[in-house]
Amino acid sequence: MSDKDWRPVCRVEDIPVLGARRVAREGQAIPIAVFRNAEDKVFALLDRCPHKGGPLSQGIVFGESVACPLHNWTIGLADGCAKAPDEGCTPKFACKVENGQVFLEADALQPVVAA
Repeated sequence: MSDKDWRPVCRVEDIPVLGARRVAREGQAIPIAVFRNAEDKVFALLDRCPHKGGPLSQGIVFGESVACPLHNWTIGLADGCAKAPDEGCTPKFACKVENGQVFLEADALQPVVAA
C-alpha cells in the first residue's frame, strides 16, 4: 500500500466510537463514510446501503459491521457486502491510520471524469 497516493481526512478521535464520519468527494453526490469500531479499527465505504440507498453513516457499528438505519440490513465494514440472507454490496475504499491520522486513497476523493 506504500505506492498509493494518500490524503488525510480526519483524526481517529474525530470519528465517534461505534459510529462514522462523512467525507465529501469532489463532484460526487454520495460521500464516503469512515467508520470506527470499538477496537479503533477504521473502515471506509460509500455512504449508501445496497438495499434502498440508506445512509450507512447513520447506522450503528457493531463488531466489524454496520446496521443500515432504514431496514436494519447488516453490512460488513471490511468488504461492504450485506450479510445473508440479504444480498448486495456497496463500494469499499482503501484507508489507513498512521499516528492517529486517517488517510483515504487519493483516487477515492477525485471527481469522476466522463470518457
